[in-house]
Amino acid sequence: MVHLSGVIDSGRSLYQDATRSYIGGSGVQKAFTCFHPAQPQVGVDIHMEPHLLRQFFATPTGELPSELQPLVQGEDWQQIFSTQTTAAMRSVVQQIIDCPFLGMTKRLYLQGKVFELMALQLDGIWGSDAAGSVTALKPDTMSRIQFAAELLRSQLEHPPCQTELAQQVGVSDRTLRRGFQALFGTTVLGYLTEQRLIQAAQLLQQGLSVAEVVHRSGYSHQGHFAAAFKRKFGITPKQCAMGQKLAISASLI
Repeated sequence: MVHLSGVIDSGRSLYQDATRSYIGGSGVQKAFTCFHPAQPQVGVDIHMEPHLLRQFFATPTGELPSELQPLVQGEDWQQIFSTQTTAAMRSVVQQIIDCPFLGMTKRLYLQGKVFELMALQLDGIWGSDAAGSVTALKPDTMSRIQFAAELLRSQLEHPPCQTELAQQVGVSDRTLRRGFQALFGTTVLGYLTEQRLIQAAQLLQQGLSVAEVVHRSGYSHQGHFAAAFKRKFGITPKQCAMGQKLAISASLI
């Protein structure tokens, strides 16, 4: 998925906006709740079955190149990747949306653009150090990092410090930092901040005052909270409390 506008936020594996694109492989999908701020979502989603991936990209022996194998997990947990949306990606998405052709010419044009967009996304993953760190994580380490994220979400008001969190899940500070960057594309503190803002949106929708939500979210200054909230959701806390609600939908990836 590459979007020009709009936000999709699961609070866990998936966060996408106009600056972050998304690639999800096949495999066993984990359930979570997605938050869609009340703003237009414009972009392109490409869905390709694993057998088509093999048909287009398999080696002469019928195997996928090692770079693409993480996208076909079978009965294992699905792998998810996020990469920076570049100007080239945005240009291709706009060209797909504004396709000037009709009929068979349109089909050929769009097929070419789809492959171009896929190439740009994959290059952004396997051409970066961050992607290497994702594929380098062992399954047990990934599970421990996911558990650390769950602990943070369950203790948003009084979370453990980073060292305590690492000890609780049985990894080193360095592995914890590297794991959060690889799986969630952010630091431990950045992840905690995102989760607090998601909780803040829910509390505002439930009728709590902005002042009370600011306190629960761990902010000492209402202005700083409001600025962070608007950056994430596109509306102010007051607008959210007054009825500009975030659309919430259950989703599986």
